[in-house]
Amino acid sequence: MDDTMVPSAPMISLVVSAVALMLISGGAFAAAPAASTDEDGATAEQQHHMGMSAALGAYPMTREASGTAWQPDSSVHGGVDIEAGEWMVMSHARLNAVYDRQQGPRGDDKTFAAGMVMSEATRALASEDVVRIRAMLSPDPLMGASGYPLLLATGETANGRDPLIDHQHPHNLVMELSGSFSHPLGSEDNAYLYAGLPGEPACGPPAFMHRLSILDSPEAPISHHWLDSTHITNGVVTLGYVHSIFKLEASRFHGREPDQYRYRIEPGPLDSTAARFSWNPAQTLSMQVSWARQISPEQLAPREDETRSSASAIYTEPLGANRYWSTTAAYGYRHGSSGPRLWAYLIESAVKPTDLWTIFARFERETNNELTDFGGQSSPVYVVAKASVGAIHDWRISEHLQVGLGALYAFNFLPSSLTPLYGHDPAGMMAFARLKVE
Repeated sequence: MDDTMVPSAPMISLVVSAVALMLISGGAFAAAPAASTDEDGATAEQQHHMGMSAALGAYPMTREASGTAWQPDSSVHGGVDIEAGEWMVMSHARLNAVYDRQQGPRGDDKTFAAGMVMSEATRALASEDVVRIRAMLSPDPLMGASGYPLLLATGETANGRDPLIDHQHPHNLVMELSGSFSHPLGSEDNAYLYAGLPGEPACGPPAFMHRLSILDSPEAPISHHWLDSTHITNGVVTLGYVHSIFKLEASRFHGREPDQYRYRIEPGPLDSTAARFSWNPAQTLSMQVSWARQISPEQLAPREDETRSSASAIYTEPLGANRYWSTTAAYGYRHGSSGPRLWAYLIESAVKPTDLWTIFARFERETNNELTDFGGQSSPVYVVAKASVGAIHDWRISEHLQVGLGALYAFNFLPSSLTPLYGHDPAGMMAFARLKVE
C-alpha cells in the first residue's frame, strides 16, 4: 500500500507514546475542583502562566505562540503542567472529529479527524540560560493525502503530479520537533537560538491553529498559504534578540513545502531566508512584520522561487476567568519569480463570553491564480473572498479535560467568471466534536 496513506510502526508508536505521556503526566482525568479566581477574574492557572518566564526572554510565558512567534501577554495559555526533576513539562491537545459539506459542482463531503498534540519541556540552567524542547504531532494524515474539501483552498499536492484545489491539505504527522537555547544579556535583553526539524521560521503571524482568535474553528483559512504556510518546515535555524517588548529575528530554512508523504520527515538544505520584527506595546496587543525569500517552495513548480511578506496585529482583551475576546488582522503578499503578485488579507475574531461557550468568525479576501490550474495550464488571477461564522459549546469532564460540540457555516464570494465551475453562491458547513486536554 502507498505510504502516503499508511503510517509506519515507529510512527504509530510515536503517536501512542505522546498521547499516553500527556494523559499520565498531567493526571488529566482527575476530578475537577471548582476554578478559583482572583479579584480581576483570572483563574489561578492563568495567573500561574502569566507569572512564569518564557523560554526565549524575560517576558510572560503567555506571550509565546507557535515557533518563535509572539501573541499578546493577555492570551489564555492552558496546559497540563508537571515538574520532572529540573524540567517543567507542559502539554495540551485539541482533537476534532469533523463532518464537512461543501456545496456546488466543485464541492464534496467528508468525515475526518484533525487537531494536534503538543508537549514542551523547559529547564533553567544555573547561568540563567534556558533550554526548551518541544514536540507537536497531528492526526491529520489519517484523513488521506487529499485532505478535506474546502472551497477556494489551494496549495500543495496529494500525488506529486496534480495541485490540490478546493481541498485543504493535511498537515504532517510530525508538525514540530525543536529545541531552543536563550541567554540573558541584561535584565530585559536576551539572545536565543532556535532549531527545528521540522520547525517554524521567523515568517508571518502565529500559525492559525495557535491563534486564540480562531483556534476553536476546525476550518483552515483559504489565505493560509499567503500568511503562515511555512509553519511546518523541514529544517530551520533562527537567531533572535529580545529587548523587553521588541524582538528581531532571522532564519535560514528549507524552502520546499511538505509533499504528499505526510508520515515522513524529509530534511533539505537551509536555502531560504526569513526575518521578522515583533512588537508588543501593551499586554493586550502584539504586532509583527516579516519578510522571506523562499527557494523552490512548490513541488510542482521546482524552478519557481518566491518572495513573501506579511504584517499582522493581534488584540486580546480578557473578560474574566477563562473568558476573552481575541481578534487578528493580517495581510500577506506573495510574488513568484515568474508569476503574478498575489495578496490576501483576513480579519478573524473569537469571543468566549462564558467558560464553556466560544463564538468565532472570519472574513478573508485574496487574489488566487491556482483555482483553475489543471494539467499545467496557467490560471487567470481571480479575486475571491470567504466569510465563516461558528460556535462551540464545551462540557468540562475533569480539571484538564473537556469535550465539545460545534458547527460553522461559510459563505464564498466569487467573480461571475467562476460561476460555471462553482455554481451560484456555493456555501460550506461543518459540524464537529472536540476533545480538549489542557
